Amino acid sequence: MVVIVDTITNPLRPRHPEKVNRPDSASPPKPDWIRVRAPNTRGYADTRNIVRSNGLHTVCEEAGCPNIGECWDKKHATFMIMGDTCTRACAFCNVKTGLPNALDAAEPRNVAEAVAKLGLAHVVITSVDRDDLADGGAEHFAETIRAIRAACPTTTIEILTPDFLRKEGALEIVVAAKPDVFNHNLETVPSRYLTVRPGARYFHSIRLLQRVKELDPTIFTKSGIMVGLGEERHEVQQVMDDLRSADVDFLTIGQYLQPTRKHHAVMRYVPPDEFSSYEKVAYTKGFLMVSASPLTRSSHHAGEDFARLKAARAASAR
Repeated sequence: MVVIVDTITNPLRPRHPEKVNRPDSASPPKPDWIRVRAPNTRGYADTRNIVRSNGLHTVCEEAGCPNIGECWDKKHATFMIMGDTCTRACAFCNVKTGLPNALDAAEPRNVAEAVAKLGLAHVVITSVDRDDLADGGAEHFAETIRAIRAACPTTTIEILTPDFLRKEGALEIVVAAKPDVFNHNLETVPSRYLTVRPGARYFHSIRLLQRVKELDPTIFTKSGIMVGLGEERHEVQQVMDDLRSADVDFLTIGQYLQPTRKHHAVMRYVPPDEFSSYEKVAYTKGFLMVSASPLTRSSHHAGEDFARLKAARAASAR
């Protein structure tokens, strides 16, 4: 496991200290199908103000999501709890790495207030990895779910969790809080884990998703991967099979985009027709929902997708 520990307090400390001495990795120029408009709408500004006024973080900003303009214009934001600093050092991720601060006890309530202000019918809650905590932050997830339920009883809740590696009993705490959707991303194919996601274990993540269904079969499960990291097509199809063996309902596949030259390079931009092919294959393998496109991200169109997910489950039960 790769764990980053900040032993020096320095306001000029780099965002990714573990990557500073790495050689630059050049990615090919972005094709036309990747380009998005800069966010500058009134809805975007309103969402940003609500996030700021409640002292919250979003993965939309911290991870540099290309869909932030579209989503925030519609007042859809994915809240990132437990701070803005991650204890892992994944090669693909733009979230800051280091030693996180103590948990904010008021954060669950602040998230619930922001959900109410935004009038969200469906909300996505994610977090940084907190390997420094005994439960990996599981109880904080549960408290946030309960706070949203109390403030916004009709809002459906989707969570995107870390892997809780070596955190005995953590998953059970989160599942007992009964989110509507439990998402945990595999991120890439097994052969790329040592270079892309070195702090994680592929089959642990598969087992985590499988265990959610064993604990509560009513919860929808979801996972996603990025392509363009050097994977082969047959490896992507094997991931699909592994996820279906864990009874995962929803698969997302999106294009990896390099945050900085110190991060893993884009090995290839996958064309839209190849994403369409992946989507067709995934549906034949039994997923209730599949979203595969260059700009697909875990929480993009999450509310609309949740409605479709429920409809697909109802249709399959007839």
